[in-house]
Amino acid sequence: MQEEPIIQIKHLKKVFGTKEVLKDVNISFPKGSTTVVLGLSGSGKSTVIKHIVGLMKPTAGEIFVKGVDVANCSSDELRAIRKNIGYLFQDGALFDSMNIFDNIAFPLREHFKYSPKEIESKVMNTLQMVGLDATRVAYLFPNELSGGMRKRAGMARAIIMEPEIILYDEPTSGLDPITSDLITQLIIKLQHQLGVTSILITHDMKESFKAADYLAFLFDGEIMEYAPNEAFKNSSNPYIRQLLAGSSVGPIQY
Repeated sequence: MQEEPIIQIKHLKKVFGTKEVLKDVNISFPKGSTTVVLGLSGSGKSTVIKHIVGLMKPTAGEIFVKGVDVANCSSDELRAIRKNIGYLFQDGALFDSMNIFDNIAFPLREHFKYSPKEIESKVMNTLQMVGLDATRVAYLFPNELSGGMRKRAGMARAIIMEPEIILYDEPTSGLDPITSDLITQLIIKLQHQLGVTSILITHDMKESFKAADYLAFLFDGEIMEYAPNEAFKNSSNPYIRQLLAGSSVGPIQY
């Protein structure tokens, strides 16, 4: 019997003022897999994952995370769900006033009662896990790191509580090709090491196919295509063919 998806989105609709960003989004995310959600700029990709973590409320529809409807649950239930979700924001969202150690330790101090020694061990080990020299980087501030190092520090904070789900918002945006590949390899490594369910929001086709078990294409407020990696590459859908051909830099042709 097939296991129930860890996340299910049903008929999600989101309207901002008079603008209908999401019309009818339906998608499920299998446990332990990596799903890449592709779409043009402004298509609502980030809006989808903000609903998953409860940062936005839907105009209509349901979002279930581990069986809990995050749009209609209590604050205590939402807090418990969020402890199981790591979120890498597009810009890393590190606190400029804190050094890297305190940035990564912040969720542990908020949610647990670990001793200072336990926190130090967890932070240093997690920095090493994302490929940073912990002893050199831990006490630097975000503005002292390169863009790629800030992304990795953001990843460390996203996984410090050992979440079951990690949401990545444009994880390779603004990075050079070598650093982009490094971040993608880290995403793959973390999925394999931690067994997490990963959701990537991106428009980076090259890196998408390296990381994805499944791909979804968000277009005109709906999921136009959802398929395993190879099947998506071979899709006969004309919009997908145009996307894969790289001609979607401008508006997709109707």
